[in-house]
Formats: sequence, C-alpha cells, structure tokens
Amino acid sequence: MKVQGKMFIWLAVFILVMAIVYGVWSKEPAGTTALFLAFGLSMMIGYYLAFTARRIDALAQDNKDADVADEAGEVGFFSPHSWQPLALGVGGALAFLGIVFGWWLLYFSAPIIMIGLWGWVFEYYRGENRTQ
Repeated sequence: MKVQGKMFIWLAVFILVMAIVYGVWSKEPAGTTALFLAFGLSMMIGYYLAFTARRIDALAQDNKDADVADEAGEVGFFSPHSWQPLALGVGGALAFLGIVFGWWLLYFSAPIIMIGLWGWVFEYYRGENRTQ
C-alpha cells in the first residue's frame, strides 16, 4: 500500500501544478475548479493509503524481492449477486426523466429508489445470504 499511496500523492502534486498552469493561462474558472477538486480527491486517497500502510504489516507488494505467489490467499469477500442495483438504476432513470418530463414522475421513482436502497443495505440480513 505504500506504493499506491506514493503514486496518488505524486499524482496530486502533478494535478496541482497543472491546475495552477491551466488557471493562469486560460483564466477559465470551471476547468480550474475541477482540477483543484481533482487535486483534493487525489490527495485524500493518497493520504489514506499512506496512513493505512503505516498501521498494517508490510505486504508482498511492498517487498521488491517478492514473488507473485507471496500474495496468494483469500483476497476478500465479494457479493455473488444482487438485484438491488437494477432497482436503483430504474428508480434513478425515472427520477432523471422526471426532470425532463415533469416533477410528478418523482412520485413514482422515489419509492423505487427507496425500495432498492433498503434492499441493498439489508440484503445480508435475510434469505440465503444471511450467514455470509
């Protein structure tokens, strides 16, 4: 994780330099603001990764002499399937269509979004995935 932290911090420095150069040359506020926000986001991720790397043991990726097999083992837990993103996508699409065709469409999209969000948050508290 030390390598990723350094990469994001160096990326943040590069974006900061580019934001300053872009802001001085273009005098365009929207792009300059977007670049400064990208600097902030890269800096947050880099700081988080560097801070976390100090608190955990060294990983195989931090060792220059490590083999690929040194990182073998369980990577983590990944959800096998879920229908909830489909409900959120349909509800979100209807909500954005409500902006185009009329705000009355939000009355139909809000319950779909809430059902999808509720199901996604609590999908491991019931059914076959309860014990995972």
